[in-house]
Amino acid sequence: MKKIVCVTACPTGIAHTYMAAEMLENAGKTFGIEVKCETNGSIGVENRLTEKDIMESIGVIIAADIRVEKKRFHGKKLIEVPIYRGIQEATKLVQMMIDGHIKTYQHKED
Repeated sequence: MKKIVCVTACPTGIAHTYMAAEMLENAGKTFGIEVKCETNGSIGVENRLTEKDIMESIGVIIAADIRVEKKRFHGKKLIEVPIYRGIQEATKLVQMMIDGHIKTYQHKED
């Protein structure tokens, strides 16, 4: 089964973080693929993505309005959007990842 990993985060970390995660997970179900979301909410990081999760995934969707550490996603297809798109366009984002016409993220040291 294909798998996509996601990170959702917003400045207050209350509603939008969890709404985006739920919408992305539901979009994955629509396509019959697993979507695992790490949430960076008001109570901290939940469902932290493991190295295995990232390795097994076809790509990463970050829906966040705050900075998310991306180094761990080096070499993976990566979509990065504001949190509202994770809520309003979840199906479109998952479809884009499945289609695979996404750039591969290359981490550059500062």
